[in-house]
Amino acid sequence: MRLRPEQLAGHLRQTLARLYLVFGEEPLQALEAAGAIRAAARERGHDERECLTVETGFDWSALRQVASSPSLFASRRLLELRLGNAKPGDAGTQALCDYAARPAEDAILLIVAGKLDWSAQKSRWFMALDNTGIVVAAMPMEPRQLPGWIERRLREHGLNPVPEAVTLLAERVEGNLLAAAQEIEKLALLADDRVLTAQAVLVAVGDSARYSIYDFVDAALLGQPERVARILNGLRDEGVEPVLANWALHQEVRRLAMLAFARSRGQPLEAVLAEQKVWEKRKPLLRQALQRLTLAGCRRLLRACARTDRTIKGAETGSPWNALLANGLRLAGLELLPDEV
Repeated sequence: MRLRPEQLAGHLRQTLARLYLVFGEEPLQALEAAGAIRAAARERGHDERECLTVETGFDWSALRQVASSPSLFASRRLLELRLGNAKPGDAGTQALCDYAARPAEDAILLIVAGKLDWSAQKSRWFMALDNTGIVVAAMPMEPRQLPGWIERRLREHGLNPVPEAVTLLAERVEGNLLAAAQEIEKLALLADDRVLTAQAVLVAVGDSARYSIYDFVDAALLGQPERVARILNGLRDEGVEPVLANWALHQEVRRLAMLAFARSRGQPLEAVLAEQKVWEKRKPLLRQALQRLTLAGCRRLLRACARTDRTIKGAETGSPWNALLANGLRLAGLELLPDEV
């Protein structure tokens, strides 16, 4: 059974499963989920804790031995298997499947893993754990979810934020939940008034946002010109190479051009999206961009990306970052300059 991180607290108030798998690339949510499980286990009498860390040469029979060994100091135990980014392999797969089939009677098993791709989530060992216990995926938070998360956390710390304060804080910590949690704790300590204003955030919170080249492309697809500019400035400050941002943008524009061409030929968009094997999560972004873009517009953007590539390589004069900004804003629906021939 799978739970989102925000659902875990409600689950733990009601019951405690015999097996948990926490995985994902969002460190704060993974840390807090694992911590909540440990706390719930302690509250229910699992006073003894044994940890195994999977490293090169790890002997998977250790899991079986620990699970079958009776506790010396407590009637119930918490077993913790730190998988990290390791792959279980054949021996690990068998050990995890065996444990899922016959969990220890006196123990809770908590497995903590890093990022697991789709192939790992379809593996035999993952499915066995999913069928037996609770799986919590700590995935990167989408920008649209961040303001709600921030507001809830601020209120949990006794603050009453105005909407402008939430928006400003979200802009300053986007892509960095650890920084967001730290800034919220700092605001709770510094606030003289329980009402949190945008001015208080402006004074106390530095810019800790972290972006990827894909955030830049997604903001453009969603038609968010202000966010496009903010993300691009962040990438530049972090030392990201402009060739990477241009590559990501060009890839998406090329896909849009293919979709726009198929649409101009009368082909149903949904059929073309399926043919191109576009993920369900990305389909709304592409649909939204195609509401603004014609086939001619896509082709202009392709030419602009090619010019940007030549600028990056020094074959044309100009600033690569200015060119990237113009292309990103154009994809977002904002034309700054007339198209070049």
